[in-house]
Amino acid sequence: MTERADLLVRGAASVATARGARALGGRDLGRVETAAGAALALHDGRIAAVGPESELRARYAFSAELDAGGGTVVPGFVDAHTHPVFHGTREDEFEQRTRGRTYVEIAAAGGGILSSVRGVRAASKEELLAGLLARLDRFLVLGTTTIEAKSGYGLSLEDELKCLEVLAEASRLHPVEIVPTFLGAHDFPPEFRDRRGAYVDLLVEEMLPRVAEAGLAEYCDAFTEAHTFGLADTRRIMERARSLGLGVRLHADQLTALGGAELAAELGAASADHLEFVSERGIEALGRAGVVPVLCPTVPVVLRVEREVPARRMIDAGLAPALATDFNPGSSYSQSMPAAILFAALRLRLSADECLTACTLNAAASLGRAERLGTLEPGKQADLVVLDAPNHRFLAYEFGWNPVRAVVKAGRVVHTRGVPRPVLA
Repeated sequence: MTERADLLVRGAASVATARGARALGGRDLGRVETAAGAALALHDGRIAAVGPESELRARYAFSAELDAGGGTVVPGFVDAHTHPVFHGTREDEFEQRTRGRTYVEIAAAGGGILSSVRGVRAASKEELLAGLLARLDRFLVLGTTTIEAKSGYGLSLEDELKCLEVLAEASRLHPVEIVPTFLGAHDFPPEFRDRRGAYVDLLVEEMLPRVAEAGLAEYCDAFTEAHTFGLADTRRIMERARSLGLGVRLHADQLTALGGAELAAELGAASADHLEFVSERGIEALGRAGVVPVLCPTVPVVLRVEREVPARRMIDAGLAPALATDFNPGSSYSQSMPAAILFAALRLRLSADECLTACTLNAAASLGRAERLGTLEPGKQADLVVLDAPNHRFLAYEFGWNPVRAVVKAGRVVHTRGVPRPVLA
């Protein structure tokens, strides 16, 4: 007697995946298993079995098949740091940076985050939703099946709730899985530039309780920097968030060695993100606390800064990093996890195996989803990507195009493309 199964994924050169239900660090970060010629049986949105095609055909009767065409199957990418709700782009700031202006200088002149705040406040919910859905389409085409998505371009109770409500609506309409984060502490809005303490009061006393009561966010984040939210303000905001049942994430030590990593460890944060200026003491603290460092390797390239996150030092210390795009309209206008992998390999010296674990299992772990997402193992949710590549190491080797041939989310084929062929005269 054969069992019923929904989908057979066949014809792959190999299946490549990390294993387990927790973030992997140190030497384990690069422990990716490959199965040459393996197929996958999917049923009820989950992976039923992985093995030789002949064995799966003998065991299951399939309703449909997906031909991997000699490509490589990997887990769906999990992007653990994005800012996808905005209205209007900031290519003019990119041009300014090519002429030598810094991120902080642009922000001080009213650009940066505040530029996007003006766009979000002027936009309707319908306009924001339309823009977000189009971006989710692109995430999917690039192989990303789950994103952490921050608010943070509203900076008022009304506009932050508007952004979080747009994320909730999009999650009902689109196959990309969205993990919402409240980032009201992204910057100080114009009306509070000279009353910063009053804005922190507003966050703690009104905005956070409303967000938690509405169930619109799983996490709270803050941009912890010398020119935005200092350590004392961040600690107050995050302690309030934890008391309301929200998890903690932090933008930490991106531009200065403020001690954000140490604070993230103290707070038991799920992640500390960026970390270009993290101290040795901060690395040790993150390791002791089990905080996942989320690395955003495209950001220093776009901001034209030389400082890189000490990724190899973190890995040598046993930390379990995740990779993310930090997609946003200012400092990283890219939704491409393959691009993040490329820069992690070139600039941070991660191997292709380490990159794959970092943008699948470890990213899922930072979002509290490693038991369900991030690997291709029986029982896990069937989120996978078919790459038009002979092996997964091509993710860090070949660049300049999108290698994603097909995407499956929760057992359903949600994107396919044909392989381009030359036109012969």
